[in-house]
Amino acid sequence: MNDLSSPPGTTPSGRQRKPDWIRVKAPVSKGYNETRQLMRELNLNTVCEEAACPNIGECWTKKHATVMILGDVCTRACAFCNVKTGMPRMVDPLEPEHTATAAAKLGLEHIVVTSVDRDDLPDGGAGQFVKVIQALRRETPDTTIEILTPDFRGKMRPAVEAICEAGPDVYNHNLETVPRLYPTIRPGARYYASLRLLEEVKSHNPMIFTKSGIMLGLGEQRLEVHQVMDDMRSADIDFMTMGQYLQPTPKHAKVEDFIEPKTFNAYGSIARAKGFLQVASSPLTRSSYHAGDDFAEMRTAREAKLAKAAAKVAPKADPAD
Repeated sequence: MNDLSSPPGTTPSGRQRKPDWIRVKAPVSKGYNETRQLMRELNLNTVCEEAACPNIGECWTKKHATVMILGDVCTRACAFCNVKTGMPRMVDPLEPEHTATAAAKLGLEHIVVTSVDRDDLPDGGAGQFVKVIQALRRETPDTTIEILTPDFRGKMRPAVEAICEAGPDVYNHNLETVPRLYPTIRPGARYYASLRLLEEVKSHNPMIFTKSGIMLGLGEQRLEVHQVMDDMRSADIDFMTMGQYLQPTPKHAKVEDFIEPKTFNAYGSIARAKGFLQVASSPLTRSSYHAGDDFAEMRTAREAKLAKAAAKVAPKADPAD
């Protein structure tokens, strides 16, 4: 073996080869191309492209796209994320209307809207989320709305209050990883601050579904994942997602482990036993993957839970009557 040879199981760049269960086909469908063209026509960014999501071919073929507002440049530099870092441009005032137009043209029953971090803005970008929600309610009133926001560092409470007043159906904010790995994987954020954000959502409006997720394969330990589940349930989070971390480029944090599907299934079973209304746990799970179907199941699960609770407290009929 010469010095240029790669160790078994790695690529020439030194990255681990993806196992069979994580490989996906290249996007080539008509639906994919039509979705891409619409995003370009409306000058919209998508996290599907910017974060190099492995599910883009499947989702865009079905004309499901996750819009990324507030530009395509982030003020943070997380070790796992492929979105560009730097000084963002001015916020596009047409973005809310363009997002609503995209939802209408794609015929979306459920839309996911996320954003880059905008620490440069006085409100962290919360106002743009509000405008997007309002535009969607005007133009596509039957579309349910899921938002995936940053942590609004230093301005969390007013940001969450404003967004909750606008009334999204689902408020998602990802914890991303276990607390021990934050200094290297998510250095610009704080684990417990993210938990407090999701608690704040519930305190403003308990009927808004809350959602959060983590990546596996970064070196986390099993009991650490269990502790994150418990922390999420303590914050009354309704929906937990778990997916395999994939290294976007050699400059990003490396994959420590490729987690087998059976392990994801086991984690999912444990999470359900802890009381989440909905759990998505698989190698290809991402925050917005199958989000519409998951939302419908989560809403049904809550209705069943509320009905069961109401039946327990309802007065029993008197046999004499």
